[in-house]
Amino acid sequence: MRILRESAMAVWRWFDTEDDVVPGEGIDWLRVVPFLGLHVVCLAVLWVGWSPVAIGVAALAYAVRMFAITGFYHRYFSHRTFETSRVMQFVFAVLGSTAVQRGPLWWAAHHRNHHRHSDREEDPHSPHRHGLLWSHMLWITSRENFPTDMDVVKDLSKYPELRFLNRFDMLVPVLTAAGMYGLGVWMEGMGVQTSGWQMLVWGFFVSTIVLFHATCTINSLAHCFGSRRFETGEESRNNWLLALITFGEGWHNNHHYYPGTVRQGFYWWEVDMTYYILRVLAALGLIRDLRPVPARVYENQEPGR
Repeated sequence: MRILRESAMAVWRWFDTEDDVVPGEGIDWLRVVPFLGLHVVCLAVLWVGWSPVAIGVAALAYAVRMFAITGFYHRYFSHRTFETSRVMQFVFAVLGSTAVQRGPLWWAAHHRNHHRHSDREEDPHSPHRHGLLWSHMLWITSRENFPTDMDVVKDLSKYPELRFLNRFDMLVPVLTAAGMYGLGVWMEGMGVQTSGWQMLVWGFFVSTIVLFHATCTINSLAHCFGSRRFETGEESRNNWLLALITFGEGWHNNHHYYPGTVRQGFYWWEVDMTYYILRVLAALGLIRDLRPVPARVYENQEPGR
């Protein structure tokens, strides 16, 4: 009976994470079935085939949701590097939730703890403490990392709409998947060479998994490979390739030295797509008070960097 009860609770937590505290350590395999399923379903490309339209939509979904993670989940919710209205804050949270990287409070709490304990034992995803594979993805499957540390996101948890999205973090992804299927059906009806199932597999599942692993390279590879402009007391690196695929997040040593700025590419040649788009949103009046890189930061870099 105890095993059945625990299994039922694990399944319930797929939909409601309010009591997402699982005793013990290690991976709770039943709890992470949806995460594993996202990967397995990608194999359905062998049955649904492909089309230029499906690939194009998958690429667009990747780009939009990458910006949602880097611009909103990271630079806004985790670091508050700009200001916005409560309505836009909610819109940003919903858009970030489509990336299937759990709720905004969970994401921000773990990232803030990462900065507080970077590359030390308490860091939830340090490749130097727990190994490269753990830092890349296994940490997400760990029992101790399921709950949201509300103590470090008190500025965000006061908003009931954000707590709702965080608690029912599967709601938005399910609606996004349904929307992709509906888009495919509509396109097929309009004579476009695609289908509902093809759009679902490519536009949601494949795009989501590529997005997930691209995002996670910052936790893993960006702490192992690249250059160091600043001495930060941990192992963050600047990596131009990772910066390209993550819209600027690869300037990770810059970010760890001064996480309070909206800009992570500190120089004009450090491509930071997220920063450019945020500048556009500021020009449109949707966000405000973008925090710049202080002059003192440029004075403290290591010689020759």
